[in-house]
Amino acid sequence: MAGARTWALRGLAVVAFVFGIATVRAGGSVLFGDGAAAAGNFFPFVVWFNFLAGFFYVAAAPGLWRGAPWAAWLAGALAILTVLVFAAFGGYVAVGAPYEPRTVAAMSARTLLWLTIAALAWPRRAR
Repeated sequence: MAGARTWALRGLAVVAFVFGIATVRAGGSVLFGDGAAAAGNFFPFVVWFNFLAGFFYVAAAPGLWRGAPWAAWLAGALAILTVLVFAAFGGYVAVGAPYEPRTVAAMSARTLLWLTIAALAWPRRAR
């Protein structure tokens, strides 16, 4: 069973790396390029968080692959911070701010991804 957990975590490390590169690219396009017009009703704090977090996704990937304790802590922090940013976004939406449904989908995917990675990596934090 431990072997299956290791391979699942390694697969998710690859996903985190690719997702991190894509996140930095997409966030950078919205923040610094011509992607803002295509983004529609976006929340700058969500885009900034995701853009910066993308660098940490990439940084976490090799540690997750190796099962490094620090990567488990980073995955946990990313999961918690993503949940908090998603909740803040939800608060703005709840008071009537315009939003893009794709933001809900993207933040749901990020939250699920990092909660899953953190859950798989967490037992390795004390090595």
